[in-house]
Amino acid sequence: MSTNTSDVLVERLIDWGVTVVFGLPGDGINGIMEALRARQGRISFVQVRHEEAAAFMACGYAKYTGRLGVCLATSGPGAIHLLNGLYDAKMDGAPVLALTGQTYHDLIGMHYQQEVDLLSVFKDVAVYNQQILGAGHVRALVDAGCRAALSAGGVAHLTCPVDIQEQSLKDDAPSMKKVEGHTSDVWSPPVVVPCDADIQAAADVLNAGTKTVILAGRGALGASDELEQLAELMAAPIVKPLLGKGVVPDDSPYTTGGIGLLGTEPSEVALEECDTLFIAGSSFPYMEFYPKHGKCRGVQLDRDPSRIGLRFPIEAGLCGDAPATLRALLPKVRRREDRAFLENAQRRMTVWRESLAAQAASDSVPMKPQVVAQALNELVANDAIVSTDSGTITAFIARYLQIKRGQLFSCSGNLATMAPGLPYTIAAQVAYPGRQCVAFVGDGGFSMLMAEFATAVKYGLPIKVVIVKNNTLGMIKWEQMVFLGNPEYGVSLQPIDFVQFAEACGGVGFRCERPDEARPALEAMLLAEGPAICEAVVDPFEPPMPARVTATQTLHMAEALAKGQPNRGRIALTLFREKIQDLKGH
Repeated sequence: MSTNTSDVLVERLIDWGVTVVFGLPGDGINGIMEALRARQGRISFVQVRHEEAAAFMACGYAKYTGRLGVCLATSGPGAIHLLNGLYDAKMDGAPVLALTGQTYHDLIGMHYQQEVDLLSVFKDVAVYNQQILGAGHVRALVDAGCRAALSAGGVAHLTCPVDIQEQSLKDDAPSMKKVEGHTSDVWSPPVVVPCDADIQAAADVLNAGTKTVILAGRGALGASDELEQLAELMAAPIVKPLLGKGVVPDDSPYTTGGIGLLGTEPSEVALEECDTLFIAGSSFPYMEFYPKHGKCRGVQLDRDPSRIGLRFPIEAGLCGDAPATLRALLPKVRRREDRAFLENAQRRMTVWRESLAAQAASDSVPMKPQVVAQALNELVANDAIVSTDSGTITAFIARYLQIKRGQLFSCSGNLATMAPGLPYTIAAQVAYPGRQCVAFVGDGGFSMLMAEFATAVKYGLPIKVVIVKNNTLGMIKWEQMVFLGNPEYGVSLQPIDFVQFAEACGGVGFRCERPDEARPALEAMLLAEGPAICEAVVDPFEPPMPARVTATQTLHMAEALAKGQPNRGRIALTLFREKIQDLKGH
């Protein structure tokens, strides 16, 4: 029987289908913790080591399941710690409910200990942001918050004063206008299909083209079959921004892989040469990779009408659910008899894959990170869930993980924050205990929240973590050099023995330093029964090169070397012997 505010809150979460809450206890949420303890057979609490990780886990859980992710933090500093993970959820469209404590209701505004104006703090990150005012108030707010997060694909925030958490229902008399039970936990995802006129307008633009590219992002996840059917009709390559990596499998004959600094040359060329662009569920931010406006017509499909026309001057907009809208569009698209555009893209992909394989076959020491990424790609299970972090490792996993139908992949897309790789993997393992869940992370990002490996040990979560160790903040290092022409500064990391760390936490660790050690070490890690780490020591001078090197980037690199870049001889040897030939013909 629900008796107080916290009881009602947790019962209502259960009604909404919530089965797990990620968080860290604190005196500002003692009432909520007691309600969770009393219901631990129906709802689990995963204790983290840092509230930021709790928010990342809620975000990763939402991304991988499509269900509501929930995180919990105490008042003041605990609540503030959630923000980075919550912005990750906001910017990638993941439905998350954040619960926070607040100081005593009658001391708010009195500069009491740990008092922070949380409604103001969360105003930008949340689509729904409210303070619980009593036991009779909480049920309606939970309903509204869950519904808002799921409907908008964003963050809802509820904060509750610590004393109100233990207020009895009988002590909170309803107002004269309130009718009890006026809200419900019923919600269903909308399936929106544009009107016939909009569908026909989009088809007319697509049918008029001769060289079409499909740019398919995270909003098109779940529409793999429909996208491949459309690609077949239009002889159109499918280009995938990173969050859309799983939209179609990488072995699909229609995809040219990623786009952007982490993408492929065939994707870049296809976008340069196309005369029609179909954007499906993507707000890919890097506008320099889009086609020239005067030479390409555009059609865009998105659930959010405010996103249509955001990056490219489209002529026909389709506001709707991707699979349903594509099914309505397909009968109106004529089959394109000229297949040359797609066939040329496919030939370029063959060459591109051969180039990747050659890099991954390097036997040089220090080991190249490509060797590790390729070996992992060959070993992961067919239904594996792979999470990565932000940094140089993102480029290598983006290119070398050839995602299969049935596998899942994600990262921090639009926020591109460091540190979510490990928490995402923990959340994935909580959601799918029978599946292989792997983190591919750098030593910089991993060390930010590395204590969460102990969380995996505590709960017996058999996650696998590949740490690509180069003892530097690699992406920042190369950005300093390539984008600004400056020598690296402030990016070297004090080495950590991650094998000993894994063992100190109660897990198991493996290490590889040579190419011939990579596959055996990864195999051993993947076969380990519990949480395991594989520390892969790689060449710190191997840059995450873009698909095609520009003259400006080469000039900036030369400037950085001339200004006194440390180890410039070693870097120059790597770059100019193995990479700058990419300039030829471009």
